[in-house]
Order: sequence, then structure tokens, then C-alpha cells
Amino acid sequence: MIFDRQTLLSDAQAITATGPSTNVIHLGPIKAGLTRDIGKGEPIPFLMQVVESFNNLTSLAVTIQTDDNEAFPSPKAVITTTLNLADLKAGKIIPPSHIPRGTDELYLRLLYTVTGTAPTTGRITAGVTSGVPSNG
Repeated sequence: MIFDRQTLLSDAQAITATGPSTNVIHLGPIKAGLTRDIGKGEPIPFLMQVVESFNNLTSLAVTIQTDDNEAFPSPKAVITTTLNLADLKAGKIIPPSHIPRGTDELYLRLLYTVTGTAPTTGRITAGVTSGVPSNG
């Protein structure tokens, strides 16, 4: 996988509590009268992968969010994927594999929501990539 620093949301980010991705992606301006939705049309490969196994927590929810403000005062949840501790092992690829429809505001980030005891280990790398491995 090839990541670009400008489209990387989490770079081996330690997830020890509920909180946002380290980085936010600015999706750029569009012409007046056009509607933004980067999830429509040609699929944009997106990869979220556990790069260090998690401990302690019951589950982790990862939500792709958009907002028209970089501070995310009123974020819109595009999609949420929840994984149990047993699934949060190094190498696990977390869906979706492409930016989903509904990603239609100016800024993009992830929100990690921890359920249960706070983990002391567990890292995720996530962002737009040149392709997603099929393992097939």
C-alpha cells in the first residue's frame, strides 16, 4: 500500500481513549452550484488497518465523519464500523475499503470510540491509498 502524507488520517496512531484521528483531510474547494460527494463515481481506495494489537477494551467503533468546519463542531457520521477486542489484532483491515457515499462536506476525519476499559496497546493506520490489498 502506498499512502500520501496529505491524505493520511492516522499514522500508527495509539488509540487509548475515545477521540479523533490525528489528522483531518481538507477536501478542497468546489465550484459554486456543484454538490460535493467524493464517495460517488470512481471508488477512492481507503485503508484502515490495525498495526498493533489492542488490549483491555470491549470494542472499538471507527466512524468516518465530515464537517464544513475543521474543528468539527457539528460532524456528520458517514459510516461506523465496530469491532470486538478479539478482532483487533495486528494486520486486521477495517472496512470500508473505499470512501463511502455521503462524504459531502469540506473536511474528513475519523472518530475512534472506545467501549470498556481503556486500552494500553493498540494502533491504527488509516487514510486514502493507491489500492487496498485483496488478500486473495
